[in-house]
Amino acid sequence: MGVSAVFLVGFMASGKSSVGQELARRLGWDFVDLDGRIEAREGQSVPEIFRERGEAGFRLAETNALRDLVTESLPGNCVVALGGGAFVQERNRELLLGWPTVFLEAPASELWQRSLTDGIERPLRGDPQQFARLYAERLPFYREASVTVVTSGKDLASLCAEIESRLQSRGNSEAGGPSEIPSPHFRTGESQ
Repeated sequence: MGVSAVFLVGFMASGKSSVGQELARRLGWDFVDLDGRIEAREGQSVPEIFRERGEAGFRLAETNALRDLVTESLPGNCVVALGGGAFVQERNRELLLGWPTVFLEAPASELWQRSLTDGIERPLRGDPQQFARLYAERLPFYREASVTVVTSGKDLASLCAEIESRLQSRGNSEAGGPSEIPSPHFRTGESQ
């Protein structure tokens, strides 16, 4: 059986890392944070890359890390959390064709509040108006994901159960999809 992966997409503070870690735990899969892979490859933190190379330099590093991940180094079955702008880039969406993607959706105002309290340095956060404008610009791209899950008012367990259910039903309805990329096989506790 081939390697399976699911990629979580969404705006900053949407919960990609926390949901991704819990979903991976529930599935018995590995968790991969793309920003962490970028930092390891580049020897710098994401904010340092933004400061020294600008957003264009960061996006290039991001695409290179994603390309390596999907073409050479998936560590077995895994859940991958993408950075907030990764899925907005056309070349990254092309790299993910055939892989299941999940958009974690929440209102911009809720994401702004989360971003103020999560302790993460976010180079593109700006002020509330800039934040809302950037969210609105990115939303059409996020909506291209295979599945959308609204996160507001849900705990990690219920979010992960919903993602598993939605991906299982999607996989069942898309049998016979791209043959060169394996379909995901999700389990909920039983052995594969």
